[in-house]
Amino acid sequence: MYKILLVEDDDVIANVIREYLGRWGYEVHCVEDFNDVIGCFARIEPQLVLMDISLPFYNGYHWCREIRKLSRTPVMFISSASDNMNIIMAVNMGGDDYMQKPFDLEVLRAKIEALLRRTYAYNEQTAWLEHKGVMFNTLDGTITYQGKKIELTKNELKIMQLLFENIGRTVSRESIMKRLWDDECFIDDNTLTVNINRLRRKLEEVSIRHFIHTKKGLGYLIEGE
Repeated sequence: MYKILLVEDDDVIANVIREYLGRWGYEVHCVEDFNDVIGCFARIEPQLVLMDISLPFYNGYHWCREIRKLSRTPVMFISSASDNMNIIMAVNMGGDDYMQKPFDLEVLRAKIEALLRRTYAYNEQTAWLEHKGVMFNTLDGTITYQGKKIELTKNELKIMQLLFENIGRTVSRESIMKRLWDDECFIDDNTLTVNINRLRRKLEEVSIRHFIHTKKGLGYLIEGE
């Protein structure tokens, strides 16, 4: 089942699209907080985004550009604007297709199916985790925050993934060392401390401060909301 993120502030249109595509087996998620489209994108991990242009706070071009900083997930614009300038803007901002409102739902479905076939002829997957605005891509080992990106080492990626999997719960140092250990590298207590400190410094480079907390004698955690 493909997941679709629908960024449409007209509730009537959004409900019609969601119900129609739902009957064809698509899992459609509608954005509710139009000031946090990227956070919703990270949580849902859709295979396709349907994006209106005129939206509260920021327009669809802005959000498409932000998505393109993180992912190649296809974006189809749906808009009542039909002039060439808007279509050109949509393409320049990273859009993959454009449909003018009002449109026939069967045509919309056909274009969605064609776009999904073109995009997922390969088996690329995305795995985004998000917490308090911190975007963690577990596939390429990058952290993105407020438009800034850092790359993690193999050990830093494993530490972050384990902490993200246990947000709000303390992860023991023993559990982290077990996750880091492999056939080529044995991680001792001192090496773990070095890795944690290096990871914290790297996070601070993109203004992520006090994200990983130490529980003395127990381990580390990322605090919940």
